[in-house]
Amino acid sequence: MAQQEPVRPFSGFTPGSLAVAVPNPFFTQVLPSIERVEELVVSVYFFFAQGRKRGTVRVLSEAELTTDPLLLQAMSRHSSDPAEAIRQGLALAVQRGTLLRAEDAEGAAHYALNTPANRRALRTLSLREAAPAGGGLPSSIFRLYEDNIGTITPLIAEELRQAEERYPWSWIEAAFREAVEMNKRSWRYIKAILRRWEVEGPSHEAPGRDLEVGWLEERYRRGKRRRPYSAEI
Repeated sequence: MAQQEPVRPFSGFTPGSLAVAVPNPFFTQVLPSIERVEELVVSVYFFFAQGRKRGTVRVLSEAELTTDPLLLQAMSRHSSDPAEAIRQGLALAVQRGTLLRAEDAEGAAHYALNTPANRRALRTLSLREAAPAGGGLPSSIFRLYEDNIGTITPLIAEELRQAEERYPWSWIEAAFREAVEMNKRSWRYIKAILRRWEVEGPSHEAPGRDLEVGWLEERYRRGKRRRPYSAEI
């Protein structure tokens, strides 16, 4: 049995050392449930690695992580194949929900911390969310739009983001479904459905009624002045 190298004593943290921001829920909710050392090492190191990135969206590619000298050195203590162990750790962190995984046009994997801001930002990049096995990310309004209407323009992307934050997901899915069934595949029509439901509630929807007209009538009835819908983008 090979002898372990003696532990080198750490001299301590010096004043003025840079700090790494780690959200409290990592210690209270994530850390107590981690069982595999691969997930632990990758999850802890990810906070440090993404902190070195600049910009609003701090995305790390799988290639960056599996060739990072510090992460490889840390993982080599626990695996004879540290790069593969890193990939396993990433998969476990994604499955748990600590990290988001996305793929570029070539299928290369990229990772970011699982935050609402990162979810929205990943959708504006040339990346597509990739759901992990045994769970994963919920569908997005962007995916619904691309699957049922077509290409997303920057202007439409901003409206989609606002709608996803404003309306319940069940409403969004139902509105897209109704637009498809009525063969009215346009964001204008879907937005009219959501706005009308916001006033009347989905249970008040009358089959076959013109949704945009109904919305304007309701606004008028309630005495709320609003620009004609056709004037909006």
